[in-house]
Amino acid sequence: MIQLEKYIAGRTEKGTGYRYFVPNNVNEQWQWNSPEINLLLEKAAVKLGELNSYARLVSNIDLFIQLHVTKEAVVSSRIEGTQTSMDEALMPEDEISPERRNDWIEVNNYIRAMNTAIAELEKLPISSRLIKQTHRILMTNVRGKHKMAGEYRTSQNWIGGNSIADAVFIPPHQKYVDDLMGDLENFLHEQNISVPLLVRIGIAHYQFETIHPFLDGNGRIGRLLITLFLVSNKILDKPLLYLSSYFDKNKSLYYDNLTLVRTKNDMTQWLKYFLVGIEQTAAQAVTTLSEVFELKAGLETRLQSDFGRRSHTALKLMKELFVHPVITIAQAQKISGLSKKAANALVAIFAQQNILKEITGQSRNRVFVFEQYLNLFK
Repeated sequence: MIQLEKYIAGRTEKGTGYRYFVPNNVNEQWQWNSPEINLLLEKAAVKLGELNSYARLVSNIDLFIQLHVTKEAVVSSRIEGTQTSMDEALMPEDEISPERRNDWIEVNNYIRAMNTAIAELEKLPISSRLIKQTHRILMTNVRGKHKMAGEYRTSQNWIGGNSIADAVFIPPHQKYVDDLMGDLENFLHEQNISVPLLVRIGIAHYQFETIHPFLDGNGRIGRLLITLFLVSNKILDKPLLYLSSYFDKNKSLYYDNLTLVRTKNDMTQWLKYFLVGIEQTAAQAVTTLSEVFELKAGLETRLQSDFGRRSHTALKLMKELFVHPVITIAQAQKISGLSKKAANALVAIFAQQNILKEITGQSRNRVFVFEQYLNLFK
């Protein structure tokens, strides 16, 4: 049994010219005396329940999930140094300038990795197999693609600094990775301990980031793991909660709280920070969804009253824009079933009405963005 207030995070061991940190196993019964943890746990659970209830009331909630996933991909990748924006992430690759294409690929790999992992939960539990498979997708054709995509590392890595000599943190030696990940996987599924699920995934996220089992992509996989856990345990019916924006808001606070566990054994402070993040992020997700539906209802009313005989086709295009908010004339033509000239005219009206905004500044191969909608996720 682990008493939270007496928790010992791990030990350091000597490598060749450096010392690395080996975290203690976490697959134990945890208990605590902190009333603050209980209160924050309750608040986080209430807000998640509100988000889940709200999502259940909406018949076409899947329309909007992809924008949540896209935002998560953009922000989570930005934490790692990419510069892709929401509208860029949704554009076709051939519209992205060559110098920004690597960033675009990384963000879109994250989107594909998340969507694939969520679908795989139907037949696979959260496991090393699923984590590695997701990592392989994440690292396809990107910088770092030679860094053992889909495999746990077999060499030492480090965090921060230009080399291991000036590293901010050195994770455990590779010989410990398989056992530590096995313990973490067991902790996520252990039925014989009574650890609240939100506390469990909070501890698990810390442990994953500390093990750092891959040579690259650990941060993104670790953040993605939170959403996968919430969905796999039916805490959320749909993948609508992502903590990357909360972590990114004050990155130094995120890293400081992780470091406090390793250096001061302060898991209590990490869990407080994590649970506040769950509560605030769930509340923000509810606000965003309500704003989306308000926008959708208002625009549908406008299209029906102002577009006359074009209203049916306009509504058809509008519905698709809530799924794919970046569009070309050719795509509008395909969606609406109109001729190229008529599709061009319809998009022109959408632009005049400030529903769509042209973002390329070109006279040909123009790209339009549903800016009002995207702004709700920024």
